[in-house]
Amino acid sequence: MYIPATFKQDNIDEMISVMRDYPFATLVAHTGTDIEVVHLPVSVESTENSIVLKSHIAKANPFWKVIEEQSKVLVIFNGAHSYISPSYYPTKAQHGRAVPTWNYVVVHAKGNIHYVHEPQAVYQILETLTNEQEAQFELPWSISDAPGDFIEKLQTAVVGIEIKVESIEGKWKVSQNQPAENKQGVIDGLQASTNPMASEMVSLVRSAL
Repeated sequence: MYIPATFKQDNIDEMISVMRDYPFATLVAHTGTDIEVVHLPVSVESTENSIVLKSHIAKANPFWKVIEEQSKVLVIFNGAHSYISPSYYPTKAQHGRAVPTWNYVVVHAKGNIHYVHEPQAVYQILETLTNEQEAQFELPWSISDAPGDFIEKLQTAVVGIEIKVESIEGKWKVSQNQPAENKQGVIDGLQASTNPMASEMVSLVRSAL
């Protein structure tokens, strides 16, 4: 990923936070002759020394057959993003030298893929993914709420995925390259926007002031 120094994110905690806040990721792998892509929810387990990504795919999905065990893969997490109009910049009125751009936050994580077939390990992956997403609800649903035989049948139809992250990159393009007056103009413009991610981008641009 091309990352100009101005937009490079070196803070691991910030990157992990984006991965957890935007867990629906894109998994990319190369077969040797073609590229395979899967979109999937991801759970992030981190310690001081390691980051492990866990998910699952349908057993009917040929991905796990054409992408060999321990193949190198890329997982992309897209955070907040927003179109930035030149009209946001006060300097446009002074000299007209302004063009549209896009602000965004993205994390790329690379590692070797491992497929999980052992029933209890697959169950734990499913349970963790479910519990993480259900935590937002007042009465969270649990896998144990469904009949055991029903879950067992569905469980046999999936393959677990584990990826130990070997490298991670973050790009935070949030108007850092603009003068303070244009950053404030971006904040003002986004605050009037109907973009559902605008409020989060406002906070990110504010952090660059």
